[in-house]
Amino acid sequence: MNQDELNPAQQAAVEYCDGPSLVIAGAGSGKTRVLTHKIAHLLSLGMEPWKILALTFTNKAAEEMKSRIALQVGAEQAKRLWMGTFHSIFARILRTEHDAIGFSANYTIYDAADSKSLVKSIIHDMQLDDKVYKPSAVLGHISGAKNRLILPAQYMNDAQLVKADQASKIPQTGEIYKRYWTRCRQADALDFDDILMYTYLLFEQHPEILAKYEEHFDFVLVDEYQDTNYAQHAIVWQLTQHKQRVCVVGDDAQSIYSFRGANIDNILTFQQLYKGAKLFKLERNYRSTQNIVNAANSVIKHNRGQIFKEVYSEKVQGDPIHVYGFYSDLEEAAGVAKKLLNLNRYDHVPWNDIAILYRTNVQSRTFEEAFRKQNIPYRIFGGLSFYQRKEIKDMIAYFRLAVNPNDEEAIKRVINYPARGIGQTTIDRIRKAATENDVSLWQVLTYPGNYNTGINRGTEAKIYSFVQLIESFRADIATQDAATLGKRIAQESGVVNDVFRGREPEDISRQENLQELLDGLQQFVDERVEEEGNERVYMTHYLQEVSLISDLDESDDDQTDKVSLMTIHSAKGLEFRVVFIVGMEENLFPNQMAATSPREMEEERRLFYVALTRAEEQCYLTHAQNRYRYGKSEFCTPSSFLKEIAPQYVKQENTVSSAPRPRSFMRFGLDDEPSSTSRLDSSFRKFDSSAQMRFQTSRPATAQEQSVEQTQTTAGTLSVGSQIEHSRFGRGKVVALSGNGIDAKATVRFENVGTKQLLLRFAKFTIL
Repeated sequence: MNQDELNPAQQAAVEYCDGPSLVIAGAGSGKTRVLTHKIAHLLSLGMEPWKILALTFTNKAAEEMKSRIALQVGAEQAKRLWMGTFHSIFARILRTEHDAIGFSANYTIYDAADSKSLVKSIIHDMQLDDKVYKPSAVLGHISGAKNRLILPAQYMNDAQLVKADQASKIPQTGEIYKRYWTRCRQADALDFDDILMYTYLLFEQHPEILAKYEEHFDFVLVDEYQDTNYAQHAIVWQLTQHKQRVCVVGDDAQSIYSFRGANIDNILTFQQLYKGAKLFKLERNYRSTQNIVNAANSVIKHNRGQIFKEVYSEKVQGDPIHVYGFYSDLEEAAGVAKKLLNLNRYDHVPWNDIAILYRTNVQSRTFEEAFRKQNIPYRIFGGLSFYQRKEIKDMIAYFRLAVNPNDEEAIKRVINYPARGIGQTTIDRIRKAATENDVSLWQVLTYPGNYNTGINRGTEAKIYSFVQLIESFRADIATQDAATLGKRIAQESGVVNDVFRGREPEDISRQENLQELLDGLQQFVDERVEEEGNERVYMTHYLQEVSLISDLDESDDDQTDKVSLMTIHSAKGLEFRVVFIVGMEENLFPNQMAATSPREMEEERRLFYVALTRAEEQCYLTHAQNRYRYGKSEFCTPSSFLKEIAPQYVKQENTVSSAPRPRSFMRFGLDDEPSSTSRLDSSFRKFDSSAQMRFQTSRPATAQEQSVEQTQTTAGTLSVGSQIEHSRFGRGKVVALSGNGIDAKATVRFENVGTKQLLLRFAKFTIL
């Protein structure tokens, strides 16, 4: 073993093997290096590899550790270790001890789809409404109970759980859990949560089996201990309570998965459970610059529930954390896009060295649209592009039908969503009749009696209701603006009622996505009215815009060099040369629940700590003064976390206010040299041209639209050269004026969103 690879703190953690130990590994401090060297050290002391148990959270982590250990002690030794995820190791034990838990050696392990299907059938058998008792939500309750080692009988007798289910309007969840448990046993099947539950029960109910495994394992190591749930923590204690030869590694400051059942108290109270446990702190960060590390430290020190450590870096001092304020989420996305172009083209930062981190998935929409306008390649890491999410595709399919009822793919997607009793057999018959008669599906749906469909009267009535629904939308396609019609379609189609039915995390995510789509629709209308003066912006205009985005989603060229967009939760364990943390606003980050829950606030702060420490060299924080929510632009307050960063590590690049800003801030602080400034302005105008063309009319100026030097507006006298402040587009300079009266227009070059033409009677701005 090459000890030269270890710093003194790492070496001390590696060499201590005489009792329980807790290794608090700060971000980027070489946690995996310590684990692999410790296992190699145990082997060098003569311990047999099969007597070492190493538990991880992912197969990737286990494989990486095995490969590193193999380089030190040889592949044969590494192969014989008991190393893997909690689930893989415990499933191996259960296979061996299957008789004791009443299963065969060939038991099945149900995946998420299998579990959901079984719960769905139980809900059907109990004649419960699966729109109320959503299988995924019920399964979430069952999973949470199992991870807290609560059996069905205990669940049904727990007053707090029963009360919570009643409040959620799913009081029969306990009975469903009981039947699900029984059906799994009858099917000789375990789900993922059962692997933990039955391992605990095996050891709890069969002390002789527990003693065998306690004797078998001479040393137990656990990675990412801050992410363990109650069941995992309890099983580790069962296996190590007597020998006490256990080493857990983790970082309480990176405990961000409570919504998955992770319990930070497991790591915070480890030394109380294991009396005399030795504490080692890995405080040297090998990833980030000194400024980034110090900024992250200054934030996390505000948490009370933590094991104190002072992480440091011996890398260069580096740039300060840059904080930018924008007028709106639209300008925020455009400004970030401009900065990315500069980083890539002039600082030669590869796209894949850059990450955009946000608190919620819905925030990806404005960045996706801004990046497409600027031809910036990107990938959504750990999720779908906004326009590829099911609820978005469903809603847009309804919009498409309102415009074009002959759209076959849209019909197939929503004819039975939300469920209206038109099954696949009926759809197949309609398709067959359309093909045989060489007509569209809509033609058959509208006049089913004219075609030999074989559909009964009851189903025909359901089809008639669907047709009437779409026809009612079509009737208003040329009279209602896109936002008004879109909201009406969302309500009357039943999509809103379906999506907003549940309160589970995945339900809330779908609700946020649908709301973001409707907000984006309202934003599209407002901007078109203001820029082009169309008092009605119709659904056809919106679909033309959004179809271009959807088409690009479908035709991903799989190139590897792309900017990564992801939630902060998805970014844990990753690192990037440049990181943008966007949407730094109260009630967004930290989220709304944190305002009334100190425990929630501390987790949000840990999440911010994780985000900051993903950055190696540069970190940018952005916030918007206005953000579209619930169909209107709402005022936002900068995140309280911004004030928690010690001021010596921060550079406030600009703020949204009516006060004049320094010249260097005009282009998102891109550069200082006048020569490169003009070059960059030119390049950005070129990149913005496609976006501008989409919003500007191409017809020649009429007599009423001839250029003028100044004009009167409700905001005052506007002249060519005036500086204005727009509620959505930010600050800009008037470069041309034309027309007069209600036709008066201004062409404005905005700092971040490019050049736009505004119809002054609709424009929302102030003159600086």
